[in-house]
Amino acid sequence: MTDRIDLGLKDATTAGCACCAAPASTAIEIPAAGNTAVTEEVLVSGMTCSHCVSSVTEELSGIDGVQNVTVDLHAGGTSRVTIHSASPLDAVQVKAAVEEAGYTVTTITA
Repeated sequence: MTDRIDLGLKDATTAGCACCAAPASTAIEIPAAGNTAVTEEVLVSGMTCSHCVSSVTEELSGIDGVQNVTVDLHAGGTSRVTIHSASPLDAVQVKAAVEEAGYTVTTITA
């Protein structure tokens, strides 16, 4: 049988399923210019897929003052997480949020 019906369960442009296909970068929309007062970067190890990105993003977004989280996923390596906030964040809170999601912070920079 050569005729197949695409059920839309897989993203045809990436390898793997649509849930776990590792994009080069996963980002949430950045707020309008001038709204972000502080940008901090966190290096996180252990993330492998878009579900990992969602978990870390959700935990970090729960910190008061966080406006936006952007993740540059490097599956199986160290991923760069950029946090935009209204004011400087407590490094202990950031580390706790990442650990709550199940991953390890390797570096926090402002």
